[in-house]
Amino acid sequence: MNPAKRYEMFVRFRAANPKPETELEYTTPFELLIAVLLSAQATDVGVNKATRKLYPVANTPQAMLDLGEEELKTYIQTIGLYKTKAKNVMSTCRMLVELHGGEVPRDRASLEALPGVGRKTANVVMNTAFGEPTMAVDTHIFRVANRTGLAPGKNVDIVEQKLLKFVPKEFLQDAHHWLILHGRYTCKARKPECWNCMQRDLCDYRSKTPAPDGV
Repeated sequence: MNPAKRYEMFVRFRAANPKPETELEYTTPFELLIAVLLSAQATDVGVNKATRKLYPVANTPQAMLDLGEEELKTYIQTIGLYKTKAKNVMSTCRMLVELHGGEVPRDRASLEALPGVGRKTANVVMNTAFGEPTMAVDTHIFRVANRTGLAPGKNVDIVEQKLLKFVPKEFLQDAHHWLILHGRYTCKARKPECWNCMQRDLCDYRSKTPAPDGV
C-alpha cells in the first residue's frame, strides 16, 4: 500500500468515526489498566460485565488490596484465566501502592514492570489514558495490517514499528482504535465483510468476499 492510499484510508476512518474510543468501560487510568489486564484472551463485553460490579466496590489499588485476592476472584470468575489474572491484579496493585503512590505510571518501563502487563497493555494505557501516540498491536490490528497491506509483518513487533512509521502523524493518536474496530466488525478473521468495507478499493487483499445473497 502506497502513502497516498494509507492517507486516504485514515481520512475515511476519521470521517466515519471522528472520536473513536475503546469499548472497555473505565473512568480512571487505574480502571483502564485493570480492564486491559483482564481482557487478555477475553472479550471486552465480558470484561465490562465483570468490572461494572467490581469497580463500585474497588476502583483504586488500595481498595483492590483491601478486597483481597479470593474476593476479587468472585467478581472476575466469568473471565478466562481469572485465577492468574487475580494474582496479577493484586501484585500490580501492591506495586502501584508501594512504588508509585497508588498512581498508574505514564512511562513504558514502569508499566511493563507491572505483573501481567506486557507491551500491548502498556501501549493501550499510554494511548488511551495518557494520550500518547502509541500502537497496541492485538490480533485484530495484526490481521488488518497484514491483510490490507497497510503494514505487513511476520510478528506484532514488526507490525507495530511499521505502523508507527507508515501511519500519517495526524492520525496516529486514534489509529489504534480505528484499526481494532475495523478488524472486530468488518475485516473479521474468518469471513471479512469486504462487500461492506469502506476501504475495499484501497485494500490489497486478493480474496475479497462478495456480498451474501439478498444484500
